[in-house]
Amino acid sequence: MQKKKSKTPLYISVAVILVLLITVASFLSGRTAPVPDGTIGNTGGNLNNRGLYCEYDGKVYFSNAYDDGALYSMNPDETDIKKLNNSKVEYINAGGKYLVYYQKGNSSSGDSWEFIGSMNGVYRSRLNGKNAFCLDDDPSGTVLLIEDYVYYAHYDTDTALTLRKIGLDKKHAQTLSDDWINPASCQNGIIYYNGTGDDHYLYTLDTTTDTSTTLWEGNMYNPVVSGDFVYYMDVADNYKLSRYSLTDGSTTTLTEDRVDTFNVYDSVIYYQANSSISPALKRMNIDGSGLEIVAEGNYTNINITSQYVYFMGYGSDVPIYKTSTFGAVDIETFEAARNAALENTK
Repeated sequence: MQKKKSKTPLYISVAVILVLLITVASFLSGRTAPVPDGTIGNTGGNLNNRGLYCEYDGKVYFSNAYDDGALYSMNPDETDIKKLNNSKVEYINAGGKYLVYYQKGNSSSGDSWEFIGSMNGVYRSRLNGKNAFCLDDDPSGTVLLIEDYVYYAHYDTDTALTLRKIGLDKKHAQTLSDDWINPASCQNGIIYYNGTGDDHYLYTLDTTTDTSTTLWEGNMYNPVVSGDFVYYMDVADNYKLSRYSLTDGSTTTLTEDRVDTFNVYDSVIYYQANSSISPALKRMNIDGSGLEIVAEGNYTNINITSQYVYFMGYGSDVPIYKTSTFGAVDIETFEAARNAALENTK
């Protein structure tokens, strides 16, 4: 009598195939192409303002507040706006073939191997927003891409904020400091940051050796390095905007205003003047000359691209306001982003 051949239940076979597919997809997602030498993912000024916009290789990647902060791209002149994925993003960086950002809340980019749900953490994706890959699923602050590594302010309940570093391939993860270090501003592989414990000195972190050095024993906050100067809010002088010379160590006060936030881009500075009577967003040259009012009132999240400056009213992400970065002041709302969001939510 011939024995019947045993059959593997169909649901077991399907489960095995799914596990294999997920394993292969995960392996392929972890592999990365080299990022060009000298790459710095975003400007220090943008990252100190939540990194909602990032210009790279002819494209602007941005968090569209009209679509709950979803990831979009466009040309610098605001043409060819595209939704890349549903991730609610900030601290956007770009380099090589990748975007790196902090993702908040619910997300799905449409890839079959991604979980759908609450996906907070530091993520890497392709420039088109696809193949999102989690590098660290803990809460984080500022995120900065430097060549093949990501430096970020990591948070957990045991150690609070610490500075961590991880490769784009999720390898070589390490804690660089048990103190809170804001890695927003970097030039030539050197991160410039202020102390947050016993002092507010200006420090540097050499990313080739990951060692820190005291550069200047000042009293500063939110340093942004640009060219031969480090721009900062002077804690000892009512948070006026000042700059420190990397050439001779001299300091110069640039404003009479107390400053809430600022951004430096090429030859201009935009800052929010703190005042109980006449608060305003202002613009000036990097030496403090040419001061003019951009918009009266309280504004925040000042992000700058080669063509436009984007900002928001204090306490509200919409509407998004904009004006020309270098041209005459002409305040408008970012209607192209609003229209794109409406189109994508139909």
